Parts: sequence; structure tokens; C-alpha cells
Amino acid sequence: MFLESLNELDLSYNSLTGEIPNSIGNLRNLSILFLGGNKFSGSIPQEIGLLESLNKLDLSKNVLTGGIPYSIGNLTSLSLLYLHRNHLSSSIPQEIGLLQSLNELHLSGNILTGEIPNSIGNLRNLSILNLLDNKLSGFISQEIGLLESLNELDLSGNIFTGEIPNSIGNLRNLYTLYLESNKLSGTIPLSIWNMTMLTTLGLGQNNLSGYVPSEIGQLKSLESLSLSDNEFTGHLPQEVCHGGVLENLTVANNYFSGSIPKSLKNCTSLHRLRLDGNQLTGNISDDFGIYPHLDYIDLSYNNFYGELSLKWGDYRNITSFKISNNNVSGEIPAELGKVTQLQLIDLTSNHLEGTIPKELGGLKLLYSLTLSNNRLSGVIPSDIKMLSSLKILDLASNSLSGSIPKQLGECSKLLLLNLSDNKFTNSIPQEIGFLRSLQDLDLSCNLLAQEMPWQLGQLQMLETLNVSHNMLSGLIPRTFKDLLSLTVVDISSNKLQGPIPDIKAFHNASFEALRDNMGICGNASGLKPCNLPKGNRTVKRKSNKLVILIALPLLGSLLLVIVVIGALFILRQRARKRKAEPGNIEQDQNLFTILGHDGKLLYENIIAATEEFNSNYCIGEGGYGTVYKAVMPTEQVVAVKKLHQSQTEKLSDFKAFEKEVCVLANIRHRNIVKMYGFCSHAKHSFLVYEFIERGSLRKIITSEEQAIEFDWMKRLNVVKGMAGALSYLHHSCSPPIIHRDITSNNVLLDLEYEARVSDFGTARMLMPDSSNWTSFAGTFGYTAPGA
Repeated sequence: MFLESLNELDLSYNSLTGEIPNSIGNLRNLSILFLGGNKFSGSIPQEIGLLESLNKLDLSKNVLTGGIPYSIGNLTSLSLLYLHRNHLSSSIPQEIGLLQSLNELHLSGNILTGEIPNSIGNLRNLSILNLLDNKLSGFISQEIGLLESLNELDLSGNIFTGEIPNSIGNLRNLYTLYLESNKLSGTIPLSIWNMTMLTTLGLGQNNLSGYVPSEIGQLKSLESLSLSDNEFTGHLPQEVCHGGVLENLTVANNYFSGSIPKSLKNCTSLHRLRLDGNQLTGNISDDFGIYPHLDYIDLSYNNFYGELSLKWGDYRNITSFKISNNNVSGEIPAELGKVTQLQLIDLTSNHLEGTIPKELGGLKLLYSLTLSNNRLSGVIPSDIKMLSSLKILDLASNSLSGSIPKQLGECSKLLLLNLSDNKFTNSIPQEIGFLRSLQDLDLSCNLLAQEMPWQLGQLQMLETLNVSHNMLSGLIPRTFKDLLSLTVVDISSNKLQGPIPDIKAFHNASFEALRDNMGICGNASGLKPCNLPKGNRTVKRKSNKLVILIALPLLGSLLLVIVVIGALFILRQRARKRKAEPGNIEQDQNLFTILGHDGKLLYENIIAATEEFNSNYCIGEGGYGTVYKAVMPTEQVVAVKKLHQSQTEKLSDFKAFEKEVCVLANIRHRNIVKMYGFCSHAKHSFLVYEFIERGSLRKIITSEEQAIEFDWMKRLNVVKGMAGALSYLHHSCSPPIIHRDITSNNVLLDLEYEARVSDFGTARMLMPDSSNWTSFAGTFGYTAPGA
């Protein structure tokens, strides 16, 4: 290079590829080097340590591999070091402690392992330390407390164990502290409550226990507090909102008990409140105040009682209103219809009475309304048709009566409709057949009569159908043969007769799902075959002769047509093959655009690593594709799901698909398998995931030797990890993602038997036209019991 006098070099956010050249070390006068946001691969050259005048170094958002070079310790003038969002591995070198001028250190989103080096305590000028989303382990070093200039500390998404060091309380200038998604245990050290500058404290998704002391009131600047998914006990401290600026309080899934603190009732600054999954009690009418800025509230799975007061209509900014599984009584206030920003209402499993207020029809943004397992009566208001965004309607297990309103057919986005265990009468309205996106329909345990409308056969997305325990009569409509997506069906305890439809769902149905009818027949367990009437046999023999006379003249013409079509097909295949040559790869969709990979290079690497998807590398197979283990040239191991050809043909809207991959690739939780990206090519299309060492839960529990090693403590930890992952998908993703495919095959275990949920978005990506999967994702053709 001939630029030895160069002082600043900024090549960030281009599409540069290849390796960073060793000759970079010749730029001895360089003070600023920005190469972030490219597609650089390979390792960081040791020669980087020759740039002793360097003040700012940004290599973030590339595909760099290997370890952080020890020569980095020579850059003693560095004030800023950005290496985040690469594939850097190995441990953080002790030499990092030589960078005593360092002000910001960002290493998040890599695969760094080992412990935080003790030398980190030498970085006394550090204001930001971000180690988020790595695989760092061991105890959090006491030396962290020496970094008294720190303003931001993020150690989330690692595998740190042990207690939070007491020395952390020395960080009196800290504004933000994130320790979420680790395996920390013990109690919160009292020294934390002396960090009076804190605005954000995130301790969720650990194994922390004990009480939250009243000293929390000393954090008067606290705006966000997350203690969810731990084992905290006792009461919520009275001083929890003592500073009056708390905006986000999340204490879900702990063992908190007692009543709501008065400071929380008067905490008008609240935007988001999650108290779900505890043992809290109190009168819901009296214990909560007016929160003008509140946009999310979840009080589910507690012991709250009392009635829903009219004041809930004053929360004009709320998008999610969840109070399920409590002891709330009284009527649903009509004033809820004024909360026009509402997207989700969940009042399941309470003691609510009265009718469903028609005013709810004004909630144009509402996509989920679940009021099941209450004591509601009366009819479903016809205003239900105004809920144009509705995807989930669950009114099961109430005392609703009258006819099912035909206006439901105007809720064209419905995915789930559950009206089971009520007192609905008359016939099933034919308008239900207009709900072309419907996947789950449950009308069981009602008083429905007459024949099933043939229009139900138009529900080609339907996966589950339950009309059992009614008084339906007549034949099953012939149109049901078109319900090819159907996997679960139950028509038992009716007055149906005649043949069952010739589709897999009915053939595979258990006898329990078909029993107690007036005489249905067909190819299914416990049913008699459908015999032809005697008269039809004679007609059939005569008709055979007629068929032969008609068929012979047509056969010659048919053969000619087949020859012509075959010739056209061969010519078209040759044209396709020419287009799919590797030299024409630029016509493929943008490969690996999500994480900035060099798509062509990684495609070739994966093909080579799997010997073009040789079965020797196969580690599993599912409905959407076959999974292979691939060891990359960097020695990083990934799992590659090669999609079946039938699935890749559905990717008509690649940009929409790419956005879905981007959303899923950015999901970060210690119990969710990371997606690295997607590759599309004329010959192969595949998804690339983090490789999880022990494989599926099913594999372990079906192996006698491994099942013995997999003791009850490990099993309980797996259940907790799965719950944490699902809670994250349901509550922390916006809009929420519902897996709907939880099986033992989709729960993977790492070397430490930590649960990792996989395949939570595959169906959504591969079926973009099946509706808004973001709010209700799952595998086409299967509804998991855990949904």
C-alpha cells in the first residue's frame, strides 16, 4: 500500500468482501479505521496491532471469524473498539486490559467463550461495555467493580453463573445494567441499590431468588425494571415506584405474593406493566390507578378479584389488556369499546357474567379476543362483523345462546374460531365458509342441528375441525374432500350418516372422533365399509362396456397429446438448466443478505461441507426439509435445513420472505435457536441455524442410556427454559409470535442440557399468503397441543 501518511480510512457500509489484508499494518499514521457494515470474512490480521496511532477502530457487522488478536493490546491509544455482530470466537484476550484509554468496547453478537478476563478491571476510562449475546461463562469477575466510569453495562444473553458480584455496586455512574438471560443465582446484592443513577435494571431470565428489599426506593431515576422469569418471593416492595418516573415494570413468572403497593397505584408514568404468573392478590377495582400513558398490561395468572371498573375505558393508549386466570367477576364494561388502540383482550378463566358488549365492535385494531371459561350469557352481538382485524376469537366454555351470527363470515382474517361448550342452537351458518384463512374451527358441545353447510368445504386452510356433541344430521358434505389441510377432525356424538370424505384426516381419525352417529361408513378405524347398492352392480357391469367403446377412439388422440407435451417439457427443462448454471448466480436472489454474508462463498462452503447434501451428514428430517450438519472452513459448526422443492416453489414474494427472515434472525433469547440466514439458489435453498450439540429432546428421552443421564433436575430445567422461550415469543415480540408446533423434535438440548426451541417461524416464512403469521405462527397441517 502507498498510503502510509493516511490519517482516516472510512469504508463502512459498502458491500466489500474478502479478507482484511495484512498490509493494513503499513498505515502507521492511521487514527481512524472504519470498515463496519461490509462482508469482510476471515480473521482479523495480527498486523492490526501495528497501527499504534489508532484512536477508533470499527470492524462491526461483518463475517469475521477466529479470535480477537492478542496484538490488539498494542493499540494503547484506542478510545473506541467496535467488533460486534461478527462470528468471532475463542476467549477475550487478557491484552484487552492494556487499552487503558478505551471509552467504548462493543463485542456483542459473536461466539466468544470463556470468562471475562480479570484485566478488564484496568479499563478505568470505559463508559460502555457491551458483551451481549455471546457464550461467555463462569462467574462475573469482581474486577468489574473497578470500572467506576461505566455508564452502560450489558452482559445479557450469555451463560454466566454464580452470584452477582457485590463490587458491582461501586459503579455509581451506571445508567444501564443488563444481566438478563444468564444463569445467575442467589439474591440481588444490596450494593445495587446504591447505584442511584440507574435508569434501567434488567435481571430477568435468571435463577435469582429472595426478596426485593425496600432499598429499591433509592433508585429514584429508575425508568425500567425487569425481574421476570426468576424465583423471587415475598411482596412487591412499597417503594417500587418511589421516584415517580418508572415506565416499564416486568416481574412476570416469579413467586411474588401479597397486594399491589400504593406507590404502584399512583405511578402515573407507567407505559408497560407485567405482573403475570405470580400469586398477587387484591381488588382489581381499587388497587390500580389511572395510568394515562399505559400501553400494555398483563395481570394474568394471579389471584386478583373484584369487578372491572368503568375507569378501564380511560386507558386510551392500551394495546394489550390481559387479566386471564384470576377471580374477576361482574360484567365486561362497555367502556372498553372506547380504547380504540386495543389489539388484544384476554379475560379467559375468570367469573365474568352478563353479555358481550356490542361496543367492542368499534375496536378496529383488535386481532385477538379471548373470553373463554367465564359465565357470559346472551348472544354474540352482530357488531362482531366490524372487527375487521380479528384473527383469534375464543368464546368457549360460557353460557352463550341463540344462533351463531352469520355476520362472523365478514371477519375475513380469522385464523381461530372457538365457540365450543356453549348453548348455541339452529344450524351452522353457511357464512362460516367465507373465512378462507380459518385454521381452527371448534363448535363442539352446543345444540347445533340440521345439516352441515357445504360451504365449509371451502375452508382450504382448515387444520382442525371439531363439531362433536351437537345434533347435526344428514350427510357429510361432499365438498369436505377439498379440506386437504385438515389433520384433526372430530364429528362424534351427532346424527350424521353416509360416507366419510376420502381425505387423510378422516382416514386417520380415531374411532372416538367418529363414534355415536346414525350410520357413517368408510375407510376409518371402527367404521363399516360403504357397500354399493345391489342395483348399482348391474349398472356398473353394463357401463364398463360403454366405457371401453368410448375409450378406444380417444386413446390414440391422448397418446398424441402426451408426445407433444413431453417434447415441450424437455425443451423447457433444458432452458431452465442453462439458466441455473453457477456462472449465472447473480440472477439468484440476494444470498445471505440478512447478516451480511458473501452469499456465493457461503453457498459453496455449505455445498462442500455437506458434499452436496450427502446423506452421511443428515441429522434429521421434517415436513419442510432435511437438516444437515456442516463444518465451515472457519471450524464453526452450523445446522443447515435444506428445503424441499415443494416449499421453495412457494417463495413467490422473496422480499416479503426476506423481511420475515430478518425478523426471525434478530430474535435473541438464550432458549431459542439462533437463525443465521437464508440462501436461495436455483438448485438448492436452505436455512442456516446455530448447531445445538445434543440434538432433539425426543432423541434423548428415547435412548435408554441418555434418558438415565437426563435426570429430573435436568428435565425441570428444560421445562423452565421452554417456558421462558415461549414467554419471550408471546410477550416480548411485537406483534407476538405463537409457535404452535411444540414437539419433542423441536426442542433441542445443548451440552449443558439447556433447552433451545427451534422451528418457531418456518411455516410463517414458507407460507406468506396464509395470513399474518407474525401473530399466529405454526406448521401448516398440524396444531400442537402446546399452542
